[in-house]
Amino acid sequence: MTVAADGTLGWGILGTGGIAARFAEDLAGVPDARLVAVGSRTREAATAFAGRVAPSAAGVRAHGSWAELVADPGVDVVYVATPHPWHADAALLAIEAGRHVLVEKPFTMDAAQARAVVGAARAAGVFCLEAMWTRFLPPVRRIRELIAEGALGTVVTVTADHGQWFAPDPAHRLFDPALGGGALLDLGVYPVSWASMVLGRPSAVLATAERAFTGVDGQTSMVLSHPGGAQAVLTCTLAARTPCRAFIAGTDGAIDVEPTFYATSAFTLHRRGAAAERFDFSAELATGPGKGLRYQAQEVGVRVRAGELESPHLPLDETVSIMETMDEVRRRIGLVYPGEDAAPGIRTVPPA
Repeated sequence: MTVAADGTLGWGILGTGGIAARFAEDLAGVPDARLVAVGSRTREAATAFAGRVAPSAAGVRAHGSWAELVADPGVDVVYVATPHPWHADAALLAIEAGRHVLVEKPFTMDAAQARAVVGAARAAGVFCLEAMWTRFLPPVRRIRELIAEGALGTVVTVTADHGQWFAPDPAHRLFDPALGGGALLDLGVYPVSWASMVLGRPSAVLATAERAFTGVDGQTSMVLSHPGGAQAVLTCTLAARTPCRAFIAGTDGAIDVEPTFYATSAFTLHRRGAAAERFDFSAELATGPGKGLRYQAQEVGVRVRAGELESPHLPLDETVSIMETMDEVRRRIGLVYPGEDAAPGIRTVPPA
């Protein structure tokens, strides 16, 4: 796969849900990216989606199948925005066609699928990235720099919560087991990824959950232990709007991340014996459309044009590790989806 002479990447969006529409809006603010095609299971759905995201989708080709979308010669990168259970299938199809891929979070349903996608991308020599857009926001990049500079000393505690209220509705994807519903995969992936960003892979995982009326997890709480003694305390729920804050505490200081932490525009650094320092990126974030999804698209462009196959801000091995942590949480709370045996990673029936 080569980049156009002017450096512009042609994007294809596979999926027509809400996150796909928000990504299309943000993509319009990336100068060296262009939405060229949309793919769905029917041409009607793809055409309707292209109309909804106009004017950014003017002239966008609407494809009535995933295969048509990944075969479109104008598509350099496929953004996979299907429901969770089909992330792996869609990503593998795009990779087989030689396309770079940006795959919505959670990257896959489990670590086994994640390893399959990562292995395929590496074998094909295409770029691959999980669409954890938080990693690429300017304030979050600055937080990582401060931690690396030793501003906090040794980090000992990370806390993060993600709670939203959803009306109990068996038809809603978040309550539907067949669509990978539940708090953990949809909301909990943010705090788990946040803890991984700061502390790395946990050495032990504890978890407890309350089930929603459809059997998926309605609320899950986790404690992750890390080598050296650091801990992360993480929660997610479908039953209430929580503060959605994150706090990183170290031996020499702390960072208080303003809500919503995964879409934050500001944070405060507290160093021992010094005045608090507030870092505000709201003006920078306001210079483009949307709420920040464009930064992950920019990251894809930077890496692809450099000939790199993954991002140092979210390496593929870390994405697999995050899915392994999610698997262990699922094992602890006994969350099994249709088509799986009693353990995540063992799928007996392919997604419909």
